[in-house]
Amino acid sequence: MLPKRTLMGPGPSDVSREVLEAMSQPTIGHLDPAFVGFMDELNELLRLAFQTKNPITLPISAPGSAGMECCFVNLLEPGDEVVIAVNGVFGGRMVEVARRCGATPIAVEFDWGTPVEPDKMEDALKAHPDAVAMAFVHSETSTGARSDAEILCALAKKYDCLSIVDAVTSLGGIELRVDDWGIDAIYSGSQKCLSAPPGLSPVSFGEQAMAKLKQRSTPPQSWFLDMNLLTGYWGGGAKRAYHHTAPVNALYALHAALEILKREGVENAWKRHADNHQLLRAELESIGLDFIVAEEYRLPQLNSVSIPDGIDDAEVRSHLLNEFNLEIGAGLGPLAGKIWRIGLMGASSTPEHVALCVSALKSAGVSR
Repeated sequence: MLPKRTLMGPGPSDVSREVLEAMSQPTIGHLDPAFVGFMDELNELLRLAFQTKNPITLPISAPGSAGMECCFVNLLEPGDEVVIAVNGVFGGRMVEVARRCGATPIAVEFDWGTPVEPDKMEDALKAHPDAVAMAFVHSETSTGARSDAEILCALAKKYDCLSIVDAVTSLGGIELRVDDWGIDAIYSGSQKCLSAPPGLSPVSFGEQAMAKLKQRSTPPQSWFLDMNLLTGYWGGGAKRAYHHTAPVNALYALHAALEILKREGVENAWKRHADNHQLLRAELESIGLDFIVAEEYRLPQLNSVSIPDGIDDAEVRSHLLNEFNLEIGAGLGPLAGKIWRIGLMGASSTPEHVALCVSALKSAGVSR
C-alpha cells in the first residue's frame, strides 16, 4: 500500500473522494454509444473551464506535455518561425518542441521569476515579420510567475500571429478567458487546479488555429496528436471514427472534477485560490519566508519562496514528507536548492492546507 500524502507541490494536487469514486466506475468501451453522450458533456464542461465556445475543445489522452506537443505539431510546419517567451522551464521546453517540429524558434529570454514583457515580445515580432505564431506560458510552474495573457494575445493578433498559450497551471486557478482574450490555441493539464489525476491534457483550438491546420502543405508529424484525426473521434457526432483507446476511467475522473468546478463557479474558484494565497502569504512572511516573484505577478496557486540561509532544502522537504506526509516542491534549473514551490491548487487550496504547511515548516525549524 502506498502512503496517503497531502499534495502541496507544483502538481499533482489532492484528488477528492468524489473524483476518485468516479474513476472507480465500471469501464465501458471507448466507442460504446453510452460513452458518446458522456464525451459531449465532458467537452462542454471543458469549454466552461476555458471560458470558450470553441467546438474543438477536448482532452488529449496524455499529460500536459502532450498538450504542448499537440499545439505545436498541428500549427507549425518545417521552416515556420515562431517567437517563444522563455521565463522558466516550460518556455524552454516550448523551444525544444518547436525545433523538433522542424520550425525555427525565436527564443526571447527573461529572468526566471519575472513575467513575459510585452515590449520585448513586440521587438521580436517586429524583427521577425514572417513568424506564424507567438507562444508563452501563462503561469510558469517552475517560478510561480504570471504573465498577462490578454495583452500578449492582443500583441500576437496585431502582428498577424497565432497565439499558443500554456495554461497547465492556470486552468481553474486564475482568471483565464479564451474567447475574450482571443487565444488561438491553448493547453492545460488535469492534475493541477482541476484536481483530477494526472494523465490528461485539455486543449482548445480556435477558428484561426483550425484554419492554419487545414492549410498545411504537409500532415502533422505526429499521427497520434493530429487534430484532424482527433476531431473525428471527439467531435464526430453520434458516429465516432476510431482513433485510439481512450482512457475511459481517467475521463470519468476529469468529468467529475469539472462538475465540481461548475458547482463552485469558475470565478468563485479563482477567488478561492486568491484568498488562500493571501492567507498563506501572511503566514509564510510571519516565519521569515520571502517570495521570489513581485507581488503583482505572483500565482496564487503556486507560491515560490526563497529558502533561508542555513536551511537545508532536502532535509526540510524530507521532514515534511516523513513526519507530516506533506509534499512541497523543490526548485528547478537555476533555482534548484534556492526555493520551495508551495502549491495551493484545486482541492489543495483550503485554509486547512495552509495551516498544515506552516505548522510543518515550523516543526522543521523554518521560522524567524
